[in-house]
Amino acid sequence: MTFEEMWADLAPIGRSSDSGGYFRQPWASAETELRTWFAGAAEARGLRVETDPLGNQVAWWDVGSGPAVLTGSHLDSVLDGGAYDGPLGVVSGLAAIDELRSRGVVPSRPVGVSVFAEEEGSRFGLACLGSRLATGTLDWDTARELRDRNGVFLPDALAAAGLGSSVPGPWSELASVGCFVELHVEQGRDLVDRGAAVGVASGIWPHGRYRFDFAGEANHAGTTVMADRRDPMLTYAMTALAANKQARLADVRATFGRVQVTPNGTNAVPSAVAAWLDARADTGAALEELVSAVTRQARDRAERDGTSLSVTAESVSDLVSFDADLAARLAADHAVGDWPVIPTAAGHDAGILSAAGIPTAMLFVRNPTGISHSPAEEATMADCLVGVSALADTLERLAS
Repeated sequence: MTFEEMWADLAPIGRSSDSGGYFRQPWASAETELRTWFAGAAEARGLRVETDPLGNQVAWWDVGSGPAVLTGSHLDSVLDGGAYDGPLGVVSGLAAIDELRSRGVVPSRPVGVSVFAEEEGSRFGLACLGSRLATGTLDWDTARELRDRNGVFLPDALAAAGLGSSVPGPWSELASVGCFVELHVEQGRDLVDRGAAVGVASGIWPHGRYRFDFAGEANHAGTTVMADRRDPMLTYAMTALAANKQARLADVRATFGRVQVTPNGTNAVPSAVAAWLDARADTGAALEELVSAVTRQARDRAERDGTSLSVTAESVSDLVSFDADLAARLAADHAVGDWPVIPTAAGHDAGILSAAGIPTAMLFVRNPTGISHSPAEEATMADCLVGVSALADTLERLAS
């Protein structure tokens, strides 16, 4: 199958008929269908497929010897997400192997295409869950206590998907990996502004997810005078505005994108509000200062509102600086000139593998709108095919 044919196969899986966005949550029906598709596409190419108890997959082209070159990405999506975030890197990996074979290239090192589970954290709240467990940077005793929005524990979700027959943990398939290259749609407009179809990542900003729990007192919306209220929604509302202001002042990122209200009634003052802050900055110190500033303002407001606040860091990822020599090597001396080297504020499995000590690089494919995590996420077919060729060039360089 060509890239275009593979992309057409994936297009309807998990797509909403209402919004056109994707709901490919891990260990649910759509993502299970995608994992089955990947295994079939790999086996049709004569690749050996290995799957761990969590559903992480690698399709191996068993050629050569020595440390392997791994590429790939993920197939899950955010809620109502776009088509390209994740799947572009997986399909491009398979298509790059096709292109290498069409060139007559036989690598001297094994080449693999990977799929990591729950990269987005859309179901269990922890981004890059699959790669964290596979690299041993997250232990199973911690992961097994994770629950989704419906209260389903991670082990039960795995069992329902036919996985988890043994304990997930550090994956032996990664022990032989000498370097990892992840191709991803760009989640911004840097390449558009540069007029480049492909770029190379220099690193990933520090970022984290923080749960803000505001507690107050439930009461009647009609009979409770405003002065007598202990309304946690007011405290949350001010906190969201404070986060926006602090991020703008420091030229960093702060987003409250998920809120859970109790009891969630139209005619009731809420008793509790849980809200999740996604915070990102160019340095670890700037990230800490951002979260501290937002928390200080939230606590000050809670005192005035008669509410209370607790803050829990659910996941925090440090600055990732990709191997500079590797990035420079991949970016240089192409027919169209050097590829630009650019940073990203988005998290990726590549960051987890890099932090685990695996030399890592990323390729980005131009996104004409710059929009991501949305049904409006886009990449032209022409740029996608340039990305396949760029990835094939990269794999040829690294595996030769």
